[in-house]
Order: sequence, then structure tokens, then C-alpha cells
Amino acid sequence: MATIILFAPLIGAILCGFGWRIIGEKPAQVLTTAAVFLAAALSWVIFFNIGAETQQITVLRWIESGTLGSEWGIRIDRLTAIMLVVVNSVSALVHLYSFGYMAHDDNWKEGEPYRARFFAYLSFFTFAMLMLVTSDNLVQMFFGWEGVGVASYLLIGFYYRKPSAGAAAMKAFIVNRVGDFGFLLGICAIYFLTDSIRFDDIFAAAPALAETTIAFLGSEWNAANVIGVLLFIGAMGKSAQLFLHTWLPDAMEGPTPVSALIHAATMVTAGVFLVCRMSPLYEYAPEATAFITVLGAITAFVAATIGLVQNDIKRVIAYSTMSQLGYMFVAAGVGVYSVAMFHLFTHAFFKAMLFLGAGSVIHATHHEQDMRNYGGLRKKIPLTFWAMMIGTLAITGVGIPLTHYGFAGFLSKDAVIESAFVGSTFAFVLLVIAACFTSFYSWRLMFLTFFGKSRAGAHGHDDHAHGHDDHAHGDHGHGHHEPHESPAVMLIPLGVLALGAAFSGMMWYKVFFGDETAVRDWFGMEAAQHQTTEVEEAPAAGAVVATEGAAEAETAAAPAEVAVAPKGAIFMHPDNHVLHDAHYVPKWVKISPFIAMLVGLAFAWLFYIRRPDLPGKLAAQQRPLYLFLLNKWYFDEIYDFLFVRPAKWLGRFLWKKGDGAVIDGTINGVAMGIIPFFTRLAGRAQSGYLFHYAFAMVLGIVVLVTWMVLSGGAG
Repeated sequence: MATIILFAPLIGAILCGFGWRIIGEKPAQVLTTAAVFLAAALSWVIFFNIGAETQQITVLRWIESGTLGSEWGIRIDRLTAIMLVVVNSVSALVHLYSFGYMAHDDNWKEGEPYRARFFAYLSFFTFAMLMLVTSDNLVQMFFGWEGVGVASYLLIGFYYRKPSAGAAAMKAFIVNRVGDFGFLLGICAIYFLTDSIRFDDIFAAAPALAETTIAFLGSEWNAANVIGVLLFIGAMGKSAQLFLHTWLPDAMEGPTPVSALIHAATMVTAGVFLVCRMSPLYEYAPEATAFITVLGAITAFVAATIGLVQNDIKRVIAYSTMSQLGYMFVAAGVGVYSVAMFHLFTHAFFKAMLFLGAGSVIHATHHEQDMRNYGGLRKKIPLTFWAMMIGTLAITGVGIPLTHYGFAGFLSKDAVIESAFVGSTFAFVLLVIAACFTSFYSWRLMFLTFFGKSRAGAHGHDDHAHGHDDHAHGDHGHGHHEPHESPAVMLIPLGVLALGAAFSGMMWYKVFFGDETAVRDWFGMEAAQHQTTEVEEAPAAGAVVATEGAAEAETAAAPAEVAVAPKGAIFMHPDNHVLHDAHYVPKWVKISPFIAMLVGLAFAWLFYIRRPDLPGKLAAQQRPLYLFLLNKWYFDEIYDFLFVRPAKWLGRFLWKKGDGAVIDGTINGVAMGIIPFFTRLAGRAQSGYLFHYAFAMVLGIVVLVTWMVLSGGAG
């Protein structure tokens, strides 16, 4: 079953990408979609039936080089089962949604197989993500990690005729390579210290790594902390954490289904999965987890501030994704990995629905993305409105305070904030503020899009935040057509995801956070994970027996201590009491996210329903702050100044001075003078007259004899 789940999307991608000419473009789309739906259905079967034990399936032997051994294996445990459900379910619904969304794309020439190519890319991306989450060793994980990067490059740059799409794809690829370099260094450090890249071996060696030092950057560092930070740098790139986040908003250049697939539940959550998978190591790396906690909290706050003023509907949701990923890393950083996975799980449903809902709005408004050109759409596209309303209720955290009843985000986000209060006061404060901002920009999106009067064509193209999805852009105008509801093939995925956004939190609250015993049992954790087992060696062959009357000589070796890998999908050290203490935080802590949500809702209602003139006045009064947030804290401009421009200058210097002046000017110049001279000289020697050749032979003999005489060779 696990093998079918892994390879079904790959087979679909190959048949669709290379066989569409034989089976037809439409059947190829149906085939890839059916393959992913099959994988999704089997994933739910595993999710509901897998126990706490870990299952390992070897597909084939892969790498054997000295002590480096790596099989292509499938690791199935509770952590993998969660990711299988998330990846395959969202991917299947995105495939179905894409039937309607890509049906009338005007960007391509007649007969060009863009749909087959698009569906093949989606399925290949799904396979690469499955490779990542089912990996049983770090090399296999890195293989899937890079495969996801390649697939995201292809999907973000799908509209390859559009320069901004190509630039966005390159940006995502390059920025992720920065993080991947840290990940690769972490893998190398682990192999150097443990002589293995298999997870079980690494987990067993974690206590020893905590007591080992390693030379790095000219100093001695704790090995566990260094490895933890290096691995997290890889996670920073994939999960768009601060400093390696700039690729995320530009990735909106891809079609909207790509945004839902990459930024809701799959690629960007790979970093969170990595940290949770390596929990046996991170439990022995306190400085690394502290770094994760602080950076996650700052990321959540910074992304929320940027989302306050963005006007492109997809960019608002993109920064929301970045902020919510910060929440997940805070939970993992304070040591409550089950809560990080809980928020990852619920976030997949409501964020995928928000992205697909945004795509439905864009489809309805003929590919307008500027929210200032929306307004009054709730009566024209009511099904899309209610779907996005459920998503907004989920992401802002609407529920009944001090109970376990509410939308998905209410329960998972509150669990993160309560855990943060126990583990880090700094993170707790920033997350509560981010929750307030999340409520404001989420309700701002709803009010600007669905309430008030239509503002179609109210804003021109003078603002860089204004955008259009190139899907079916063609000859359509902007806001001059009556908005219309999306077809059923696009609305069905919204309905399915709406169910997850509404009920997934309540259904699985207990096993992720609500009851400590249930959490430990569900994830297979034990009270004392890392143990030592006494192993006695058997007597050596041919053991000598003493003479009569004497005791038998025993040749058994002294007991040896062997580290045992922790059992279960995640590991929490016996001294980690955050999960326990989070259930006993003060009531004001428990209701603080709800109060923050109400404050954000109140301000959004005041600004965009009661007094819609206030945002413009406030932006004019606080112009520097407004521009600071609108320009995303100027990270792109700073990176352009520090890295992009120097790199371009160096490239131009090497081109003009190196290639142009040195190679073309000097080397080629010398070659152009010397080589033709000798060529002409050799040409004259080839005269065709016999006496010229005889004369050359005589000269050669004279030179040879002279050399032998002078060197003494003739004596």
C-alpha cells in the first residue's frame, strides 16, 4: 500500500508528461488526477489504521560506499501518516480544481499541451514531496528535498513567456539553495560524527552528540547544537522563515492552484516536518531550539505586519502562510512537536481553501487580483464567499473560549500560544500580537472582497502591489465583466476543504494536544526513550575447558552498553514538561488569542465597513511606516544592494575584463599574430619540390650531428 502511495503520482506524471500524445491530453489529466486520488484514499487508510509502531519498507538498495550505506526505504509512522494525508489530500483536490481553473487559459498557442505539462508538474511535485516525507534516511530526504525544489521551479515559472514568472522561479530556486547548503552541511556533520545517515542510528547517537564538541568556524561547538542549527537553516529556506523568506511572495507568479499546493500544505511545511522528524536530536540541542523559537516568533510577527497593507489577494494569503509557519516553528522550538504537527495539519485545510477560494474570486472577476478593485461579491459568488468565510473563521481562531469547540485554527493556534507561554515569554508576546494582526488582515481581505459596493476599475496599475493572475488573461478587461460563480469542479474542492477547516481541530484535538497520555500513546512516545541495554557476547568458538576439578574457563566479554534509538514518531525528553505545563497556564493566557482576534476584527470592521476613509488618512499620516510595510521591510532592496548588485558587478567585471580584455584582447590577440606567422612559414615549407625536402633533411642531419658532438653523445 505504501509503495502504491509513493509511486502512483510518479507514474501519472510520466504518462501525462510523455504519453499525452498517445492517450490524449484530457485522458492524461484524468489519469494523473485519478492516481493522486488513489494515493490520497490509501493515505487515509494508513492514517486511521497505523499503530504507534514504526514500519520500515525497503524498496531497493541504493548507495553502498565504504561505511556509507543507504537503502531507498519507506518509513511509515504516525508522523509520516499525517504528512501523507496532508500532501495527497491537498494535491488531489488541487488536481481536481485545476480542471476548471486551467480550462480556458489564453496564454498558449492553439494545440500547445500546456495542460498536460501542468498536470505532469503537479504530479511530479507530489511524488517528490512523498519521497521527502517517507524517507528513512537523510540522503533520501535530501533527494526528495531537492526534487521539491526543482518541481517548484517548474510550477512557479509555468508561464515562462512572462519575465516576472521566470524571475520568481529563479529567485525561489536560488534562495532555497542557500538554505539547502546548510542542510547539506548538517548531513555531512552527522555522517562525520555518527558514521551513518539512517534515522535510527542518528537518533540512538543523539545523547552522545550532546556531549561531543566539533570544530566549526575556528571554534569548538557542541555538536548537537551545530547540527541542529545547520539542519534548521535548510528548514528556513523551504519554510520561508525570516531572512530566507523573500522568494515566497514572488512565487505567487505561478497559477493559483500552484500557490495552494506549494504554500498551503506541502513544500513550505517540509521544514517543520524536518524539525519534528529530528526531535530526538533537537531534544539534546537547547541552543538550537532556542534559536528556532526566537526566529519563528519574529517571522510570525514580521509577516503579519507586512500582510496588514498588501493589496494583492494572493500576497496577503502568502504572508499569512509565512506567519503561520512561524507559529509551527515556535511550537517545535519549545519542544511540543505534536502541537507543531497539529497546526500544520489544520493549517493545510484552511490555507489551501483560502488559496483556492482566492483563485475562485480571481476567476470570477476575470483575473483581477487587487482587492481594491473588488467589493460586493458575496451576493454574486455566494458559495465562494461562504467557503472563504469558513477559512477566515479558522485562520483567525474563532471558537468558544476555554472549551475545545471551535474552528480548526482556534484549537491549534491556541495550543501553540499556550505552549509558547510555558517555553518562551518573548515568543508568547509576539505570537499574540501576530494573532491580532492576522485577524485584522484576514477580515480586511473579506471586507474588501465581499462587502460594500463594487469598486471594479477603481484603481489603475500605478501601484506595484497591484497584480493579475496571467491565467486566462488574454483579451479580458479588468473589472468590466459581471462576476460569476466558478464551475462545480472548482467548488467541490472548496467544500471538502471547508469541512476540514471547520472540524479537523475538534476531531483530533485530544491526540495532538488535549490529553498528554493520549498524545504520547498516539505518537508512540515512551517515558524513557534513550536507554542502554546490556549485551553479553557469546563464548568464543573453541573455548578452552579446564582440567578435571577446575571450573570451566569463561571467555565471555564484559557487558557492553549499546544505545537504543527512541521509539515512536516523535521524541520528548523526560525532562521536557512543556506539554504537561501548557494545560495549566492561567485562564488569561488561554483567552488571549481570542481577545486578540476580536481586537483585529473590530479594527478591520471600523476601517473597511464603518469608516472606509480611515485607511487612506492613516496611511497619509504615517507615510514612512506605511511604505516600510508595503515594501516588505525593504528586505528585497537590502538584498539587492548587498548581494545582487555586487554579484552582477563581478559578473560584468569578469566578462569585460576577464573574457573581453584578457582572453579576447591578450590571448586571442597574441594567438592571432603568432599562429598565422607559423602557419604561413609551414605553408612555404610544403612547396612540392623534391630538392626542398632533400635540403630540409640535410639540415636536419646537420643539426642532429652538431647536437650529438656538442653534448658528447658521439664519444
